[in-house]
Amino acid sequence: MIIILKRNPDQSKVDIFVEEFRQKGLDINYSKGETTTIIGLIGDTLSLDMDLLRANEIVEDVKRITEPFKFANRKFHAEDAQILVGEGAFGAGKFGVIAGPCSVESYEQIIEVAKRVKAAGAKFLRGGAFKPRTSPYAFQGLKAEGIEMLLEAKKVTGLPIVTELISINHLDLFDEVDVIQVGARNMQNFEMLRQLGKLNKPILLKRGNASSIEELLMSAEYILAGGNSNVILCERGIRTFETATRNTLDISAVPLIKRLSHLPIIVDPSHATGISALVKPLAKASVVSGADGLIIEVHPMPSQALCDGAQSVTPNEFDAIMADVKLLCQMENKAL
Repeated sequence: MIIILKRNPDQSKVDIFVEEFRQKGLDINYSKGETTTIIGLIGDTLSLDMDLLRANEIVEDVKRITEPFKFANRKFHAEDAQILVGEGAFGAGKFGVIAGPCSVESYEQIIEVAKRVKAAGAKFLRGGAFKPRTSPYAFQGLKAEGIEMLLEAKKVTGLPIVTELISINHLDLFDEVDVIQVGARNMQNFEMLRQLGKLNKPILLKRGNASSIEELLMSAEYILAGGNSNVILCERGIRTFETATRNTLDISAVPLIKRLSHLPIIVDPSHATGISALVKPLAKASVVSGADGLIIEVHPMPSQALCDGAQSVTPNEFDAIMADVKLLCQMENKAL
């Protein structure tokens, strides 16, 4: 249930009003915007009389929420959330670009890529240290050593780092990681999501390749319900009957999620198709669809990459992508 308050209500009356709900055992989500203040009630609200609540002098309207996701629901948060990390941000007019190799392969590789993507305008460095792979014989990442290399690249360039957590057993290694990525395979690893909900750290939550939009938002709900409001959603393509591409980018998910949730959503055009030549047009489409950012795989020599070389662009190709993205962001009134 949400309660919309009248403009500029008496704060002392609001405090008394909210405390009454807490006494009933309800969780409170209090969202105060420039023009609207919303009180979200989470719990068993069936016994609450909506007409009686509307009669309160500080109340404008009362509505019941039918969607299963509450904390992630735009009805609880009329204004877009903004996630700040270092000098970059996602949401509420800010467009963030994350770029880097699929996997960290060497100190020289990650430093070279970090310098190039920063020069092109990226505000975040991605790189896989732990790599969940379909085949047990494929390169699994450098693990703890990979995180150390990412941290060295951060020292050199100042770029916040984004890397994937594949097991809660590794969580202690992520203390200095700026944004923890939850990959598509772990989107419904609910025990992991609960643990991430206890952190005060941005979480990049990727959509599962066979998951609905509601399932993505319910996964975000696990993190938000734990107390961590710093969630960034990511559309990275879903599995369909089409075989010409690795996945099918669901570009419609971007404006739809913007209607349903206040959380920022970014797009991964690299994983979406698995074809590097398609990254640029899909990155451009993502900007105009309303996305709050991009995550793009960049490798100095994709043909020699140990992981996902076919979908990785070169630093020069990334420069060209960013030139177009910057122009489109200006047209869409988004700040990089």
